[in-house]
Amino acid sequence: MVTIRRAEPEDARDLHELYKGHLTKEVQDVSKFTALLTRITANPDYHLLVCDAKGKVVSSVTLVIIPNLTHNSRPYSVIENVVTHTDFRNLGHASALIDKACEIAKENNCYKITITTGSKKESTLRFYEKCGFNMNEKTAFLKRL
Repeated sequence: MVTIRRAEPEDARDLHELYKGHLTKEVQDVSKFTALLTRITANPDYHLLVCDAKGKVVSSVTLVIIPNLTHNSRPYSVIENVVTHTDFRNLGHASALIDKACEIAKENNCYKITITTGSKKESTLRFYEKCGFNMNEKTAFLKRL
């Protein structure tokens, strides 16, 4: 059975393993990660969504809602850290999480959702397009700090 839900502090070990093994090597040690996860889960504008398969977090998406002074004060949202464990890819988990994130953004009256990826793989870009995102709508630039 698969469940889509908000992450909880108790998911720290699973999320740490998922991020470190399948997204980036730039992940803090588990104790710092757990402390930050506790803070994140307390923030009502930070939606860390997980796909739980039989008690194990196998996929995750982050949605952050940002207050805004333009667009009639409607907030906007950003999706980041889309990741699925390699053993659970192509099963619809990330798509379901992105759908849920879009639903939350709509419920919060966001006027847009942006998503960026460091991947240049055609399959990744097609995946985001299939989820309803248009890569020709805006131009994104990145400056690492």
